[in-house]
Amino acid sequence: MDHTLYIYNATLWTMTVIAVFVFACLYFVKAGYGIFRTKAWGWSIDNKVAWVLMEAPVFIIMLWMWTSNGATTALPAFFAFLLFQMHYFQRSFVFPLLMKGKSRMPIAIILMGVTFNVVNGILLGKGLFSFPPSSFNEGTAFFLRPLSLFGIAAFFLGMGINLHSDHVIRHLRKPGDTNHYLPSKGLYRYVTSANYFGELIEWIGFALFTTIPAAWVFVIWTAANLIPRSAAIHKCYRKEFGDAVGKRKRIKNIIKFYQYSTKQNKIYT
Repeated sequence: MDHTLYIYNATLWTMTVIAVFVFACLYFVKAGYGIFRTKAWGWSIDNKVAWVLMEAPVFIIMLWMWTSNGATTALPAFFAFLLFQMHYFQRSFVFPLLMKGKSRMPIAIILMGVTFNVVNGILLGKGLFSFPPSSFNEGTAFFLRPLSLFGIAAFFLGMGINLHSDHVIRHLRKPGDTNHYLPSKGLYRYVTSANYFGELIEWIGFALFTTIPAAWVFVIWTAANLIPRSAAIHKCYRKEFGDAVGKRKRIKNIIKFYQYSTKQNKIYT
């Protein structure tokens, strides 16, 4: 095996093991941003600036990795590159501008986010451009495979859920209002963290389309971060809103959401 490929695969396995550790830890330590930010997390900066600083590096790194490969690559790899950049352009430069309020993010969280994004961007870039699967050589025929079609559909479905859920959250409060409200539109009728659910579906779709191991490691990391956080948010909602939460579930239970009653519960909006 090529020495570089050996190091690359070893790094993927290492990242997977770390993700399992992070998953367990986050059930005991809540990542201190958003509703869980406390002074114990130390210095913080404006949330809008924080999101740009945290997310923009991976957008730039992926662009650099594409151009460093001569910007000429197999069509499936280029399409995956566009999907990835589409998500992170929105997350880096559009999402922060749409944010409301005066929330802040701890610098420690930003540094951890930047570290992960840089490593993740390099691993995905290597998987797409340096060690692509042989199926990428099929060209346009690659897009006609059932798995590719399903992956693309899942990616855009997840992105749509994520964007709509963010929109719902942004419009819960009127200007100057600092109260907490229980979101009730879209998939929030079924799950308390619809935005996280959408993002998880989005990256599963990306992994199904690309079939590269690095994409599945990214899915594992996404789940390791978002599932414990969704559980913590669900617990907070139960404590603050009680029976108004109704039958809404956390991310890990949403697969069974078709079993839940669509009967409207009393909600706080």
